[in-house]
Amino acid sequence: MNKQAIIVVSFGTSYKESRKAAIEAIERTIAEAFPGFAQYRAFTSKTIIEKLKQRDGLEIDSVEKALERAGEDGVKRLVVQPTHFMDGFEYGKVKKIVEAYQDRFVKLVLAKPLLADAEDYQAVAKVVVDIISSYCGGWDDGETAVCLMGHGTEAAANQVYLRLQEELRRTDAGMQGKNKPCRYFIGTVEAKPTIKDVMAEMAKHGSYRRVVLEPLMVVSGDHANHDMAGEDENSWKSIFKAEGYSVECILKGLGEFPAIRDIYADHVRAAIEELLK
Repeated sequence: MNKQAIIVVSFGTSYKESRKAAIEAIERTIAEAFPGFAQYRAFTSKTIIEKLKQRDGLEIDSVEKALERAGEDGVKRLVVQPTHFMDGFEYGKVKKIVEAYQDRFVKLVLAKPLLADAEDYQAVAKVVVDIISSYCGGWDDGETAVCLMGHGTEAAANQVYLRLQEELRRTDAGMQGKNKPCRYFIGTVEAKPTIKDVMAEMAKHGSYRRVVLEPLMVVSGDHANHDMAGEDENSWKSIFKAEGYSVECILKGLGEFPAIRDIYADHVRAAIEELLK
């Protein structure tokens, strides 16, 4: 058994295709980048773990179980790489678990979430702008707003959304020209900014007729398919349509894009450097 390993920790999703396109793709990128390390998978959502077990017969470890399994397999040096978007409540839970298991290994290192430092914001902003440009580059008409739906959290980490919005606008201005109208807006499902905040912000910046919606989440799961793009009257799609906007939805999680997966691999690489000191 390999004495060094990586546990890739995700919140999880019950959407099979989204799991393959995002979570499994991230796991595969990390495995290919670090072939000398064994790899384990864990989800933090006990609800999703149980649902997958009952519905699909799929066994997914909790973080605790994955750590115990690695220890039983003789792993001595271990990196835990969460695929979480930020250092919010879910990442905090992983951090506490990792701290509790420190004495089980020669060395145990927790890697960073997707957005942790200035370089991450710049890298993620560039990926998002590139994605939008590839889907709707012809819509640089001053009448199209790009609205990204984040999950949101009551934790202090919720400020990442406004910080990323600023970076997106800076990146877009650099690519499109400073005189082009602002077209990037971020809102959340469960915190602030809300969709009402987004609409108010849009009204300050221009007269938009079209809205492009994209999940600002690693996985395009329940929130993206229902709260963002669903047919229910309370979905973002329906709310924007009711206000007279033409709406386009991009149902792809961030983890589906290679450049995002490479950021996670970079975080693993930094954690391995710490691991081997």
